Amino acid sequence: MEKTLIILKPDCMERRLCGTVLARFESAGFEIMASKMARLTSAQLREHYAHVADKPFYPEIEAFMSSRPVIVAVLVGDNVISRVRELLGPTNSKVAPKGTIRGDFGTEMMRNVCHASDSPAAAEAEVRRFFSSDEVFAPEASRV
Repeated sequence: MEKTLIILKPDCMERRLCGTVLARFESAGFEIMASKMARLTSAQLREHYAHVADKPFYPEIEAFMSSRPVIVAVLVGDNVISRVRELLGPTNSKVAPKGTIRGDFGTEMMRNVCHASDSPAAAEAEVRRFFSSDEVFAPEASRV
């Protein structure tokens, strides 16, 4: 069982697509092991986007990602990282195929509905960035 972090971005929140997007992940067989609504801070965003924080376009990313509360969640499942990224489609929504989340709901490169971890190392770091260990439940804890 692998885990990944997703962020339902401000455009997803504004357009009230959260339930639709989460339902697609659940329909694909993934379990939600943690979720919460949060307003991301400048420090969190600078750490999360450290790979582009020195780029001229970074202030636009930070302004967008802090423009309203988002939902952060941890999903688990077999090959969840690659499968979630497949369900999302390419980062640039304008080239994402219909049938993918970004192809169906995204509008551009940044307003692409959802962030997802791109590797096991990134997933581990991102989950730790947004959740304490007692906020992430084991898959068996969600079963009745």
